[in-house]
Amino acid sequence: MPRPEGRPEGRSAGRPRGRLRRTLLAGLVAAAVVLPVSAAASPDVPAPAPAAFSEQSAPRAKYAANRANLAEAARMAQEAGRTGRAAKLRAMEADGTAQFLAFDGRGKGRAVEVLGDLETADRVTVLIPGSDTTLDTYQRFRTGALALQQHLRAEHAGSAVVAWLGYDTPGTVSTTVLTTDRADAAAAELTSFLTHLGQDTLPDTRLSLLCHSYGSVVCARTGTGPKVSDVALFGSPGTGADSAADLPTGARVWAGRGGSDWIAHVPHVRLGGIGFGTDPVDPAFGARPFRAGPGGHSDYLKPGTESLDSLTRIVLGTAMPITPEVPRA
Repeated sequence: MPRPEGRPEGRSAGRPRGRLRRTLLAGLVAAAVVLPVSAAASPDVPAPAPAAFSEQSAPRAKYAANRANLAEAARMAQEAGRTGRAAKLRAMEADGTAQFLAFDGRGKGRAVEVLGDLETADRVTVLIPGSDTTLDTYQRFRTGALALQQHLRAEHAGSAVVAWLGYDTPGTVSTTVLTTDRADAAAAELTSFLTHLGQDTLPDTRLSLLCHSYGSVVCARTGTGPKVSDVALFGSPGTGADSAADLPTGARVWAGRGGSDWIAHVPHVRLGGIGFGTDPVDPAFGARPFRAGPGGHSDYLKPGTESLDSLTRIVLGTAMPITPEVPRA
């Protein structure tokens, strides 16, 4: 995608040209947000209702109930002729050892999986995915979460990662991917989840939010509470906020972007509710910058990358913000 041009020079932009520019900007936002994650939205899939739990239910009780629900969802999908979905659900079962705090196999689905020992960890990371993450693309999301957990464990044994597909992510080609509407609904879900997560972890457990792509829009609207120490935004199209100080959190806010991430070309504008405004990696936003290396939009959690190392340091509390480069005039 070519980099959007700056303001026209040499002549005045009339009203038709202004309308054209707004249309092009909206189109660029749409194309940039959905370009690399093209997967068709899954139609409704038969599955049992999610398992119900009391406020006092321990994580291990939830794991067992959700494994049974997952197995039943796979059976129902197979019987309905949805063999592709059934295969993906069976892969999620992880030989009967998967740890799901929540699971809903209906439609595009939701899943909240724990990697590590949640009840003994003193460092817990909640990973928030971006657009078009569904049960049909879940393994891609889980691969990144697993790489993060393995890297964290190598540095600090008491670490756990929560892969939080706890909201209906925007579709690949839809108006919802251009607005904060879906993020507003997700933020309410995430705020509630963080409250309950704080009750399921040790009193001194440190929580962090790592928010990718449209997931950064979700995190920017989430009231985090006192246990969340850090919020990292990466591959972000913007948050809908003008500055880090406007976010409903007392946590440290970090931002990074890979050198080859196409999302750098998203116009950082907000027009009539379309778009997400200020670029989080812009020094004017006020986030702490971190090194994200030369990678692309899907590379932040790949093993061996500078971005994975930086995110690990943020979670462990050993990261130091870098000095941002001053753009050339």
